[in-house]
Amino acid sequence: MDKQFTFETINHTLQICVSPEHKFGTDAFLLSDFARIRRKDRAVDLGTGCGIIPLLWFREMEDAPQAAYGVDIQPQAIEQLTQTVEKCDLNERLIPICADLKNLSDILPADSFTLVTCNPPYKASNTGILNELDAHTIARHEVMCQISDVCRAASRLLKFGGRLCICQRPERLPDTLESMRAYGIEPKRLRFVQKKGDTAPWLFLAEGRKGGKAYLQVEAPLLIQEKDTGEFSEELRRIYRLV
Repeated sequence: MDKQFTFETINHTLQICVSPEHKFGTDAFLLSDFARIRRKDRAVDLGTGCGIIPLLWFREMEDAPQAAYGVDIQPQAIEQLTQTVEKCDLNERLIPICADLKNLSDILPADSFTLVTCNPPYKASNTGILNELDAHTIARHEVMCQISDVCRAASRLLKFGGRLCICQRPERLPDTLESMRAYGIEPKRLRFVQKKGDTAPWLFLAEGRKGGKAYLQVEAPLLIQEKDTGEFSEELRRIYRLV
């Protein structure tokens, strides 16, 4: 089967290779922004797919991390990210890695990253309707990794004080926070994402710190739309760089 690769424009310097199997949505923009990347960070995105989350960190090069890695178990995802890196001239700044996040010990050194991000499968294993495309099943259902695998991998990769930033559906909040703590990552920030101010959250963003002390800051919800007009909220416009 021929691969249906196309490029979508992110800004005047960046384009990303997408396909029906590996593309991106709003949640990737929200997580990339929530992670608050710093120039001094050495970062890795687990289950990166087409690589949208780490690519967004390079929209403003003066704030871009010293190095970013995108890890995915699916060869086509990494092939797409490789094409993106070449197209955007980000060689040696954004490094694609085709590997299972559960087996990175021989690929990425332990205790060497300041930031790990992950937009993990939202549906627990053996729940929901499986998708026809294997790539979609892997991305959306815990068939290749569970939230505990993500937290275990992040704990190994992070330096003391390093951060894990993750997004998930609200019903998975107990599982996520429990797994963070089980692997020595203390939940420090929590933010819910709502379509409007009077609707229930459809997503949450969480940050944990390796070796952190117990104290959780719950931030004001992130609203996607203005209540009266239904247009993008001012904050979402900032995240999309529309203002």
